[in-house]
Order: sequence, then C-alpha cells, then structure tokens
Amino acid sequence: MIKKKNLKKLLNLNFVDLTNRTYNFGKYNLPYIKCPNLVNPDYLALYSEKSNYHKTDRTFICFYQYDIKFDNIKGIFEAIYHNDKNLLTKYKERFKNVRYAIAPDYSEVGDIPRAENIYRLFKSRIVSLWLCLECNIVVVPNVTYASENYFDIMLDGMSDTEVVAFNVKGSIREKTERELLAKAVEHTVNNLKHLKKIIVYSVSVDDKKVFKLFEFASLKGIEIIIPNNVLKERNFINKEVKSNGQN
Repeated sequence: MIKKKNLKKLLNLNFVDLTNRTYNFGKYNLPYIKCPNLVNPDYLALYSEKSNYHKTDRTFICFYQYDIKFDNIKGIFEAIYHNDKNLLTKYKERFKNVRYAIAPDYSEVGDIPRAENIYRLFKSRIVSLWLCLECNIVVVPNVTYASENYFDIMLDGMSDTEVVAFNVKGSIREKTERELLAKAVEHTVNNLKHLKKIIVYSVSVDDKKVFKLFEFASLKGIEIIIPNNVLKERNFINKEVKSNGQN
C-alpha cells in the first residue's frame, strides 16, 4: 500500500506543503499573499545581479527580466515542484540574509492560452510563499496581466496587502501600453482597499513621466516609490554623457 507521504511525491504535489500553510482565493484558488506597509526600498536588484543583493540596507530583489534567467529546468519553481533538496539548499544559500523581495514576474502574454497565463501567476505565488516561509523574506505582491481580460484574477488573494509592485519597463513608449497600465493601476487602487504604497520598477531617467502614469493612485493618497536600479543608473549616465557631448 502506498503511504500518503509517498503519494505526494509520486503525484508531484510537493507544493502543497506551502499552500497548506495559507489560504486560497478566487475562481482558480490562487494562494493568498500580502505585504504590510514597510520601509521604502532605495534599490531594486535583479535576480541575476547577485552582487547587488545587499547593495543597501533597503535593497529589494526583483525578477523583472527574461523568464529564462530564473525559470528554467533548474529554476526555483522546478526545485519546489520536484522537492529537489540539493537545489533548494543552493537557493536558500543564494538568498541568505536577503530581507525583501518582489514576487517573481512570470511573464504573461496576450496571444497564448489563458490557462498558461494563469499557471504562470500560480507559479509566482508558489515561489513567493517559499521565499516567505522558507527564507524569511518579506515579499511584495507583483501586479501583472496579459491584457484587460486578466484584471478579474490578477488581484485574487491580495485583498489585505498594503504594498504592491508594478514593472513599467517597456510600458512607457507605446500609447496602448500606457493606457493599459493606467487602467491596471486604477483597477488595483479601486479593489485593494488597504493599499498604501506602490513600488515601481522603471529604467527611465524621467521620474516625472513615470509618476504621471500613477497619478490616479497618488491622488488617492497612495505613495509611489521609484527606486534606483542598474539600468536606471546606466541610462542616467548615458544621458549625461550625451548631454555633455552636445555642449
């Protein structure tokens, strides 16, 4: 007779060790995630920038880069899903002494099956739970969507959170993307009644333009934080060099 603990392994249900420690919400039973209002980040270090994880006391780790960087055959989710103890130990060492992170941004795409986008949202929640419960990291929920058709689920399980994060890299140049972002911000503010702060990942040197995208939130009294990051610093330097070269 197969023991229940072995059945969990045989059925690849190792993630239930995490989901059993929280609640599920919404049509797709997405795991609950929240974050209290905490210190303002002054730097966002990408997952691949391990040397910057402790750049400041208020550095937050984020995953705003191509998925292959953190979601591959030896990625965090796969390690959790298959309970790869050796790999999980390596990840715990990687995140040792990290205090803050933003939930992984598994890219959602508009022209792929809806099931895949929902699964990517599920993966983000599972990894967020692992970072929180196994690494003692405070994880900020990430607001992500493929289109307006996903607004109905993108906030499921976040109802009590006081802080969320948005990635606006690539959402500033195109008018349609800016309009979609503005709608997503408005939907988030109107539906997260405890929201006090929005953390924004931006590589633009024009913070005023970015703040304008979140005007609806700021007018509601929500604090907008745009921390520094490697690409933002690089773009600022390039702008200065170009400006000095023209003088």
